Amino acid sequence: MYFEDYEVGQTSRFGAYEVTESEIKEFASKYDPQFFHLDNEAAKDSLFGGLCASGWHTSAIFMRMLIDNLPEDHGSLGSPGVDKLKWLKPVFPGYVLSVKALVTDCRLSLSKPGVGLICMSYEIVNQHDECVMSLDSNAFMKCKKR
Repeated sequence: MYFEDYEVGQTSRFGAYEVTESEIKEFASKYDPQFFHLDNEAAKDSLFGGLCASGWHTSAIFMRMLIDNLPEDHGSLGSPGVDKLKWLKPVFPGYVLSVKALVTDCRLSLSKPGVGLICMSYEIVNQHDECVMSLDSNAFMKCKKR
């Protein structure tokens, strides 16, 4: 997909990623070693009520689903960043995550010829369609016509 393939209001849904206990612990042991991500028993007494994924782990899962959703021939040129990242509900082992996407803005770059900026609002939801994470992101996209 290229810049011209997007329009404001366009929606999509993609991904189906099952989160495992071993993956939660492996990620946490490397990047976010807090007890509620590592210790099943201790996590029962946490605010979350059980072992749950790090928000950063959920973010990494989102990124993987996003990249896996891109067609082989795509115009993605990267992102200048995200806004309003929120972790809304814990992600427990066995959850199956997917992504809801909404295009909120499309504009051509004034400083980079042949490049457009796509603004997206994302919700990462569990198998019960509950939003566990949300964020707004911008992406640079190649234009078909240069």
